[in-house]
Amino acid sequence: MSALAQVLDELRTKSADRITAWQTLEARPARFLPFPEWLPDRLRDALASRGIAELYSHQRLTADLVAAGRHVAVVTPTASGKTLCYNLPVLAGMLARPESRALYLFPTKALSQDQLAELHGLVGAAGADIKTHTYDGDTPASARRAIRNAGHIVVTNPDMLHTGILPHHTKWVRLFENLRYVVIDEMHQYRGVFGSHVANVLRRLKRVAAFYGSRPQFILSSATIANPGELAGSLTGEEVDVVAENGAPSGTKHFLLYNPPVVNAGLGIRRSYLLEARALAAAFLARNIPTIVFARSRLATEVLLSYMREVRPAEPGKRSRISGYRGGYLPHERREIERGLRTGEILGVVATNALELGVDIGQLDACVIAGYPGSIASSWQQAGRAGRRSGESIAVLVADSSPLNQFMVNHPEYFFGRSPEHALVNPQNPLIAVNHLKCAAFELPFAEGEGFGAAAAETAAHLDYLAEQRILHKSGNRWYWMADAFPAEAVSLRSAATDNFVIVDTSEPKARVIGELDRFAVPTLLHEDAIYLHGATQYHVDRLDWEEQKAHVKRVDVDYYTDAELAVKLTVLDELAAEPSVAGSCATAGLGEVEVRSMATIFKKIKFHTHENIGWGQIHLPEQEMHTSAWWLTFPQDQGGLRESDLQGGLVGFASIIHHVAALHLLSDVRDLHTAVQVKSPHTGRPTVFVYDSYPGGIGLAEKAFEIRRDILKAGLAMVSGCPCGAGCPSCVGPQAEVGAGGKAATVRLLKEALRAG
Repeated sequence: MSALAQVLDELRTKSADRITAWQTLEARPARFLPFPEWLPDRLRDALASRGIAELYSHQRLTADLVAAGRHVAVVTPTASGKTLCYNLPVLAGMLARPESRALYLFPTKALSQDQLAELHGLVGAAGADIKTHTYDGDTPASARRAIRNAGHIVVTNPDMLHTGILPHHTKWVRLFENLRYVVIDEMHQYRGVFGSHVANVLRRLKRVAAFYGSRPQFILSSATIANPGELAGSLTGEEVDVVAENGAPSGTKHFLLYNPPVVNAGLGIRRSYLLEARALAAAFLARNIPTIVFARSRLATEVLLSYMREVRPAEPGKRSRISGYRGGYLPHERREIERGLRTGEILGVVATNALELGVDIGQLDACVIAGYPGSIASSWQQAGRAGRRSGESIAVLVADSSPLNQFMVNHPEYFFGRSPEHALVNPQNPLIAVNHLKCAAFELPFAEGEGFGAAAAETAAHLDYLAEQRILHKSGNRWYWMADAFPAEAVSLRSAATDNFVIVDTSEPKARVIGELDRFAVPTLLHEDAIYLHGATQYHVDRLDWEEQKAHVKRVDVDYYTDAELAVKLTVLDELAAEPSVAGSCATAGLGEVEVRSMATIFKKIKFHTHENIGWGQIHLPEQEMHTSAWWLTFPQDQGGLRESDLQGGLVGFASIIHHVAALHLLSDVRDLHTAVQVKSPHTGRPTVFVYDSYPGGIGLAEKAFEIRRDILKAGLAMVSGCPCGAGCPSCVGPQAEVGAGGKAATVRLLKEALRAG
């Protein structure tokens, strides 16, 4: 019996009561098609030298569509050979027309480097004179001119295209005059605020290319999502053919939904999902089964990594075979971890969703997902990191106590029967679109009658506004850039933050930078006296220099970590829609623009393993603000004798359940939304619950939730009413809703009241 079979057998016998679903996906053979006739002999020979005699069916279909001049999106699971889908037709096109150029876009530098190695290997095997280079922030200045002039294939990321290539297009004349292909890998990553930005960057790319007389063909690849054609069309502005039939083989995969045991039936509290994830991963690692554990946050990643290294300590004199992987690690650290996974030196890795992407980390046999990642698509993408083309593999989703997690593991028919989510983008978000309109005007003047993703009249209105602000100047029938600033540098594609804080380790006489963190995460993770976890090493934050954007830390050895709380103040700026109450007695629904101010207030010291609170401290940092979209529900002040404490608990429970159910119905990550509870709102004068987009300007989630609010409210009522607890628990009303003190009854009452809204 294999090591993996032994663990599977143990799970069946010892953990059957915790496994709510066990889905087995049977092995699938490959479906092959012969090489296309148009494929040059040297590429055939290069493939043959790598042991490839035929193509998977989706590789051949995609390549044929590209060769026919179509815009194409190929949508197949992880490790299905999508890279060849675009490399073959691009290289064939360049062999036929050596002056042709291609631009490859990957969402991260790591993926760019990984794919460049694959491309170099194929070009070298074909003996072709096709120069391929990466162009990103790490590219030496001495190499940049050569790449601009001689690079046939330029591999970069959207951020570098945005700030380093498009604004300087006059230095890239040869690329733009001959730009024939644009490859966009990991298309499913371009959703929400990031995707909305990237859609605008691609508008600018097409505009500059047209100026130089080229009209590039788009080739996109993606993990499985529900609307690949729609997303590809929204990103590129083109009609895109979709290839979704996967011809790659796969081994048998077991996918388990796992619910930690109840430790307090009265309060509905379950054992920590992090401790359960640790126990499952330990069972795999004890038998030397290559394992990846996914956590949902930086903090959870580091806590789990600490636990895993205790379970599997390093051998004397050797480095640990268990590693972490997340944003904030320095690039050379991440490359070293990726190499270790490929070579087998690293047996287990604890990662955030940074490793969902197609970075080559070799083949793993087990995947533990600590907490529902927020979408079914992400769950399958993470599970796809385990599994070889032959042999068995396993993925286990371990639920936490939140309503959304509990719904998923207790309704496996929904999880396994539901198609992956739609990826939502809103390129017309006013804040995003106008910022990119400024960038586009800097690159080339706008002419009257020219649109930019919107009708010409709407574009002209925005341009006139920018002229009034003395950012543009209109002369004749054209608008010209006139400001001193360089607009692209001020626009971050990833978030509202344009800069990061660096983390400086001062433990030794010679200080060194060990990582970085975005501005919005700093107040909760790098406040003074925080315990910052990095690579399972504990650092005490001695000093946070907000102006210099530096955190000075020292290594410590303590038995706790810290977790901070945010105080949020929400103000309605403009009410866009409101639904009148029925007979003056039920809730009122509203939609509008809001200002959200947040401030980190206190931090708790959480003991490792027991997770008990052993102390606290205050945080003194500046307030941060954001303008975004929100929808809200307002309730009558008089709730028929309901005590004020019960009303407050009911409002918190209502907010918790609506937050999770809205994310489910909007098919978005739960972190894309936030809630705010006001017992007496300054805007309405009554108890009000707000649900707002987590991104400046909003990405359309609040508007969509307002439209389908009755469906959200009905599902929320069914979820709370169907929970077997008595007075409320973390799995229905959430951990903050006065569990056991009338919170559940008050929440149900408010949900019924809200459903009477017009």
